[in-house]
Amino acid sequence: MADHIKITKAEGTWSVRAGGAVLGESNNALELAEGDYDPVIYFPREDIAMAFLDRTDHSSHCPHKGDAAYYSVVTKSRTLENAVWSYEDPKQDVAEIKDHLAFYPLDEITVERI
Repeated sequence: MADHIKITKAEGTWSVRAGGAVLGESNNALELAEGDYDPVIYFPREDIAMAFLDRTDHSSHCPHKGDAAYYSVVTKSRTLENAVWSYEDPKQDVAEIKDHLAFYPLDEITVERI
């Protein structure tokens, strides 16, 4: 693994909400710490209400994690474009985040330990 990336089990139960709706709760979330960036919580896909997410054509590349696919969150009042990402075929060193989703901390999205 890249020596500046650390993946651990996120302690406790984690919740993600958007537009007032609970998108998911998990006792199996992962915390990815990378260099000087704030840690990111990755939720197992099976713990997220995927009906609220629409896959987009957007993608990005990280030399340490691989190619990220993006999803928009559809709320009652609006669509939050490319607010979620997933490394669907991550590099071997970060294979734990496969089948997990991470959410940008936008005003309309909250990720918190409950």
